[in-house]
Amino acid sequence: MQIKQEIQVAGRNFGIEFGERGMLSDAAIFMNYGDTVVMVNANASEKPRDGIDFFPLAVDYEEKMYAVGKIPGGFIKREGRPSEKAILSGRAIDRPLRPLFPKGFRNDVQVVCTVLSVENDNLPEILAINAATFALLISSIPYTTPLAAVMVGYVDGEFVLNPTSKEREASSLTLTVCATEDRVMMIEAGAKEIDEETMISAIDFGFNACQPIIKMQKEITAAYGKEKKEPVLYTLDQNIETEVRAFAGEMVAEAMHIVDKSERGAKMDEVKTKVQEAFGEKYPEGKSDIAETLYMLQKETVRDMAILEHKRIDGRRFDQIRDLSAEVAILPRTHGSGIFTRGSTQVMAVTTLGAIGDIQILDGVSEEESKRYIHHYNFPSYSVGETRPMRGPGRREIGHGALAEKALEPVIPDEETFPYTIRVVSEILSSNGSTSQASVCASTLALLDAGVPLKRSVAGIAMGLFTTDDLSMEEVVTDIQGVEDFFGDMDFKVAGTSEGITAIQVDTKIAGLSPACIRKSIMDAKTARMEILGVMDGALKEARPEVSQYAPKIYTLNINPDKIRDVIGSGGKVINKIIAETGVKIDIDDTGKVFVGGPDIDMVKKAMAIIEGIVKEVVPGEIYLGKVIKIMPFGAFVEILPNKEGLVHISKLDVKRVEKVEDVVEVGDEILVKVTEIDQQGRINLSRRDALMDMEKKEKAEKTEE
Repeated sequence: MQIKQEIQVAGRNFGIEFGERGMLSDAAIFMNYGDTVVMVNANASEKPRDGIDFFPLAVDYEEKMYAVGKIPGGFIKREGRPSEKAILSGRAIDRPLRPLFPKGFRNDVQVVCTVLSVENDNLPEILAINAATFALLISSIPYTTPLAAVMVGYVDGEFVLNPTSKEREASSLTLTVCATEDRVMMIEAGAKEIDEETMISAIDFGFNACQPIIKMQKEITAAYGKEKKEPVLYTLDQNIETEVRAFAGEMVAEAMHIVDKSERGAKMDEVKTKVQEAFGEKYPEGKSDIAETLYMLQKETVRDMAILEHKRIDGRRFDQIRDLSAEVAILPRTHGSGIFTRGSTQVMAVTTLGAIGDIQILDGVSEEESKRYIHHYNFPSYSVGETRPMRGPGRREIGHGALAEKALEPVIPDEETFPYTIRVVSEILSSNGSTSQASVCASTLALLDAGVPLKRSVAGIAMGLFTTDDLSMEEVVTDIQGVEDFFGDMDFKVAGTSEGITAIQVDTKIAGLSPACIRKSIMDAKTARMEILGVMDGALKEARPEVSQYAPKIYTLNINPDKIRDVIGSGGKVINKIIAETGVKIDIDDTGKVFVGGPDIDMVKKAMAIIEGIVKEVVPGEIYLGKVIKIMPFGAFVEILPNKEGLVHISKLDVKRVEKVEDVVEVGDEILVKVTEIDQQGRINLSRRDALMDMEKKEKAEKTEE
């Protein structure tokens, strides 16, 4: 039986259809918002996966180019590895869903979201979060919590629900809110320096907007949902837990009170060795239970310190930031560099400036086709003192790079102000909590060092949370270090300037955040951000007045679009000649804007002069210094501007009669000529005789004045 249900969300049809498609999946649905359509298939393994200590949830977000009527680029012409946008969308679906599965569930669960049709007014990534939740709810998989997602914009002082493409362009806020009936599960925001109170109100607006979708989910699940399978949940062996707690409880508590990360880690290694020696032979099959008990002891120690003793592991106040330092210009040949250190978290960022033609071309289903500001994030094993193979960026690296990019994008100067492509690479040198936000700080320093005129400096901070199991008590802490992130319940990242917020990303391990927690996190983050900005300003407050001597020098000029063909020439002959002669890089857009860049400023200026000469209009009556390029019996052809030549008839070569052209000029001579006529066919007629006579008259007039 085919089931169809529909409601109105922000004045557009929001519908679900299932029952006769993808019959072999546990759940298969088509969900539409306007003309945007996403298919979601949800399945789970019959048995738990052995030997793991985590929930193996896999969310795949598949972009199909046919959804926007495109054929994939490249030689293969089919979709390959997921785009960065697809990876980020998959992460955004995973993050709010994962904490809502039963604790101890170890079955493999795969949720595949396939984008089938895209209408630019209705974003598929927001629809996919709702569709994934619907699929899990109506499936037999033991997932039971309704969850909805909406986007919030801010246009002309008003909040806009699920803004259209045009509204998104005008909006100073792009906020995604995922919520259950009573709590917020995820926040993802990019903003143009939005103040804290407005951001809090926007999140509340999004929470309320989620409720009609949740109501629809509950009604459909109650009417058509499958019976849920009884989950096989991982539980600790009570004997192992009791004995390990009694043996190691005090040792774990002692270890977790050590401030230094390395010393604490070494002490915990000793504890684990002693526990293994004591129980390894007695419980040969209980390795996982022993490890889980030790994890719980560590988590309980950190949590109880915060909630019951009102202390942090390193003795800081709940609102206190670790020691800060900032440096710039640390690398001699790069275009810009900076290091930001917060406690034992340290990030080096390096800025590279390139020509406009170095922009990143995007091949995906979104409206964005290119980027001129690119941020990459690298997290090598040495940053945590470990060894592992060096591979390409994973989902975490891509996600953190995108977050830093989002935080800085609002302050990057536009193309008119700063005609460069900008790439920043964040290298994590040492990691002990919140490297993504340290990356924002280091990148700001590197950009300023490179001479990028940012509107304002941007800093970031991560807030943490400790709660009781029933969520009745909670403590928010500022600047979480690694152990607080690992054993805590929230990672609330906020980046912004002195004027407001530019980015937020929230991950939670519990069943959502209270309004009080959200407000305190945002307001305490503002206080911390101001302190960090003060330290950064001490290193470098404003952009350097000039770009590095090793960076390309880029100039722009605007030409008549009709003249583009003249600059390029047949088969690129003209532009390639300029490039070969000067060694510059030239980019021209359809509007007639020309970007000329290169390391040698003199060559850049020479190329600019050549282009200006090509597009300059020949004016009848004007005198030009031209070059003889060809001699014929009836006259000489003279180039007066690049690629613009005219004929000086033999009768107009001199004030006296000329018998033979070669008696007056030779190829390569530079002579003064006057434009006497441009005929209907565009041919230019020149006269050396008239130019000489005009010059003679001018000289006589000047002598008379003397």
